This record gives sequence, structure tokens and C-alpha cells, in this order.
Amino acid sequence: MLPDPDTLLVIDTATEACSVALFRDAELIASDHAVMGRGHAERLVPMIAALPGRGRAGAILVNCGPGSFTGVRVGLAAARALGLAWGVPVSGYSTHALVAAMAFAAHPDAPAVDAVMTGGHGEYFVQSFARDGGAPGPLASMQPEAARAACRHDLVAGSMAEALVAARGHGTALALLPDARHALLLGATARTLAADPVYGRGADARPMAAQNPG
Repeated sequence: MLPDPDTLLVIDTATEACSVALFRDAELIASDHAVMGRGHAERLVPMIAALPGRGRAGAILVNCGPGSFTGVRVGLAAARALGLAWGVPVSGYSTHALVAAMAFAAHPDAPAVDAVMTGGHGEYFVQSFARDGGAPGPLASMQPEAARAACRHDLVAGSMAEALVAARGHGTALALLPDARHALLLGATARTLAADPVYGRGADARPMAAQNPG
């Protein structure tokens, strides 16, 4: 049986949250969401299988990151495998774009938002977005002090928003994790990333030749 071309399966495992959502004609049909830290690989497949029609859809949308190295890869692997099995297209979106869209939905008068998420080695993943559709600021991985200086907007959203706003002493913090149920808050362009990982920072390991020149 061919999947319904008007349905969309969304998979989001890039952060501490693990979520799935099934849409038909932009209407949410079913979803599941859990904040779990670890165990995304074990939880994701049963979540999808519990959706109507076992989640089978005419297209798949997946969070490409940044976030947890393992979480990003779990979601992408599942999306690619299902896309191949069902013969349907797979596209992606970024963690920060969805967090920003969720923040704008909660604060419709905010002109801009800084999305601040947990990064690696104590750093923050930071990216700024304008409500008017202007080009977002570049994604950067920063130490907390640098992130506080870089985040100039009153509204700050993401897993590290409360910590950043408390440290700088002003602003409005929204503690948010990306959630597949809200994926259609994203504009059409924001949902067209290639289904490839966005890690947000370079690899920690260096080739042996670089460590031992000559």
C-alpha cells in the first residue's frame, strides 16, 4: 500500500527530547513526546510504530541538529531508512530554527529571538532569528561568557535560555526543547535542509598526522 501523499511524519531526537508527530494536510493527527536525555534509539521506533498506520507517510521531516551527536544520528538514520523503505522524500530542519519558531508563537510581538541550546564541553550553541524573515545570524558554538555578549535580544529561548538570562541579568527566558508537534510553525524554506547532520562544532579528535607533524 502506498503512503498517503498528504501525510507528513516528523522525527526529532537531536536534543534531550525525543518526539514524533504525524500530520495530514497540516493537521496534527497523532504524536508522542518525552524528555529523556538518553535512550532515543530504543524509544524512537516504538513511538513511530504506535502512530496511526505505524507512522507511514508521504514525506518525512527530521531534525538535523545541532544537539547530541548520538541523538542527531539516531533521528537521521531512522528518517533515511523509512524514506528508503517507503520510497518517500526526506528533508530536514535545524534545532534552532524550530526553537525560534516556537518562541515567536509564544511571544507574537517579539521582533527577534536568540536561540541558545546546550553544546559540547560546556559551550552553548547560539543563533539569532528575526521575526520579519530576515537572514538569521550564523550558528556558533561559544563559551557562556561569549554567548552572553553575543545574545543582544530581550527574548532568549532554548535549553540554556534561563541560565543565560540569569547570568546577564535581563531579558525574557523561554526554556524550550524542539518538539515535532510544532514543526509546521517553520516556514517552508526552513523545512528544506538536506537530511545531513548539523553538529554545530568541529570534531574533538584530530588526525594523528596533525597531532604529530613530521
